[in-house]
Formats: sequence, C-alpha cells, structure tokens
Amino acid sequence: MEDNFEGSDPAKRMFLQGNEAIAEGAIAAGCRFFAGYPITPSSEIMHRLSKRLPQIGGIFVQMEDEIASIGAVIGASWTGVKAMTATSGPGFSLMQENIGYAAMTETPCVIVDVMRVGPSTGQATLASQGDVYQARYGSHCADFEIITLVPSTVKESYELIIHAFNLAEQYRTPVIFLSDGHISQMSETIDIPEKLPIVNRKKPECKDDPIFGCISDNDLVPPMPSLGEGYNVLVTGSTHDLKGFRHTRNGEIHRKLIHRLADKINHNIEKITKIEEHKPTNSEIGIISYGSVSRAVWEMQKLADAENINLAHLRLITIWPSPDKEVRSFLNGLKNVIVPEQNSGLIVREIERCNSGATKVHSLSKIGGGEPITPDEILDLVVSLS
Repeated sequence: MEDNFEGSDPAKRMFLQGNEAIAEGAIAAGCRFFAGYPITPSSEIMHRLSKRLPQIGGIFVQMEDEIASIGAVIGASWTGVKAMTATSGPGFSLMQENIGYAAMTETPCVIVDVMRVGPSTGQATLASQGDVYQARYGSHCADFEIITLVPSTVKESYELIIHAFNLAEQYRTPVIFLSDGHISQMSETIDIPEKLPIVNRKKPECKDDPIFGCISDNDLVPPMPSLGEGYNVLVTGSTHDLKGFRHTRNGEIHRKLIHRLADKINHNIEKITKIEEHKPTNSEIGIISYGSVSRAVWEMQKLADAENINLAHLRLITIWPSPDKEVRSFLNGLKNVIVPEQNSGLIVREIERCNSGATKVHSLSKIGGGEPITPDEILDLVVSLS
C-alpha cells in the first residue's frame, strides 16, 4: 500500500456545485475511469467528468443503463485503475446485484448515490434521505459489511469522496457515497487543500503460484493483482477459496469467506468511522443528524443559544458500518435525543438499537415535497422537551 499526494492544485479557491465538488475530488483521489448513465439529481457529476477525465488521460463512458455502468466500473477496477459511477435512487436499485458482486470479489470502487424522493421515480428533482437502508441492505445477501459515507457540505463532498476512494483501495471493497439533492445541487466557495493523503491498493509480491494473489488465512485484506500485469488472476462471484477457485457446495469455505469479508470491515471500524461531536458536560438534550439535515441543526444551535438551551450534537459522517460505540457514548447521560431525517425515520432505528433505555429517542421525520427540515422545526421539538 502506498501513500502519496496527488491530483489537486495547491491552495486553490473554487466556487463549485456539490456534484462538481464530487467530480473534482474523485480526480484528486486518482479516479481515472467513470461509467454512468444520466439521472437527476446526479447528472452534473458525469457531465463534469466527461470533460475532465479526457484532459488528464482518464476514460469516460456513458453506458446504456445503470446495470452496465457498475459492471464497467468493476471491470475497470480489475485492470488496476480507480473507478467510480454515480446515480440516484432508481439507478442505485439497478446496481445492487453488481454491488454484491463487487463485495464478493473484493473489488475497490466508489458508487455515488445522490438521494431523491422515491419510491420508484417519485419526485425526481427533489431531495430525500430515503436510500440509507438500501445502501446497507440492498444486495440480496446482507452478510457482508459495506462502507457508506454521507457529506453535509460542498467542501466535505470534495474531501470525503477522496476518503471514499482511500477506503475502497485500503479494504478492497465497494464504498457508497450518499449525497442528496440539497447538497449536490447547492453551490459554495471552497478552499481546495494543498495536499490530501492518497491510498493506493496493495499489490501481490509474487506472480507465479497463486491464482488470486498471495493470500494467507491471516490476511483480512489480501493484495489485489491486476489483469494484464502478469498475474494469474481468477475472479468469481461464487464462493471461492483463498486462490479464487470456486467451491459452491462447501459450507466451511463459504463461512470462512463471508466472515473474512465482514471482519476486514468490523475489525477496523474505529479506523473507518468518522463522526463530528459536540457535547457540553451539562447537556440533557442531544441531536443526532447526518447529511443535509445537519445544516439545519447548525443553524438551530444558534437559535437554541439565544434561548439558553445547551444542546449536544452528534453528526454521523460514516453511517455504515453503524458507529454503535460512538452512538452509545453520545447517548450516555442524555435524557432526550432527537433524530431528524428527511425520510420516514430510518437511522433512528439504529439509534434506538444502541440505546440502553435510559435515553428517550425522538424521531423527527419529513418526507415528500423535497422540503428540508427547518431549524425552527427542530427548535420547537427541543423547546417542548426542555
């Protein structure tokens, strides 16, 4: 594994839309292949990359649909390049089978889902947070773990997509990047960092003997050979052993494989988890938020300060794997916790699961219309609990 710095111009200030920031951040991370199909509200990502990737020797392909898009991304990754696709809810649904394939074959790639109101075509131009469970459980088997990151600003869209690529390469896994229509369609002035750490995948040291790479029972994250570099490579989505050979009727081999796929994430959960926490010692009310709703919480905190209400706030940047340890620590000592979400109440279920029972958990949800949860709506609930 190699750490270096590449891709971004030194200390440049740019006025970018959220989708544009995702595209530029992907380039800074080393992404050199994009395959996708246009869908609101993610299309600006592919529009920008269609111009930018050819300028730097990368490849852009508009595919015939989302199924072909994720398939092309997986194939490109096995040739040794960093690869990404972008879509929204209906397209994300079409990708689920191949996302499971990417997890089973341990293919590093990044899938951006700019969430919009569903189900189905729903309200195609309006924002939502309805895909958070699809990101975790969309594949037909949920026994593997997935990494899912959620930005709250345009600047974070740039920096966090680089982190998404780093995680994909480090743990040989697909990484889901869940933006939404509010963040991806807004524009903000951001400062491009002069240097950001870049992680590249680990290559095998030997080429002759193994099929899948130099793997041992102790390697939770095996090195990844690339096609065309002289390695003997066998890739299959079926149950396989440490060399890549299929074993579709051997339960022990399957169990070992599935446990390793989960363990390489779960055993590194503290390294993977990103949160932002503000918890004054005398707080009795807390708020747990993620994505664009966090912006309303930031504004609401100013209103709460004017009312002399002392609030705690936990912002989830990593939502999968679920940051249970951090949530339990945050809940400790609080009487009430509010979970605002622009859906029918999804992540609140994870908060309730982590709750010991000493804290009352309150869901504040809003669906349809693309209307954001407002600072006043959150404050009204805070005041009623004070």
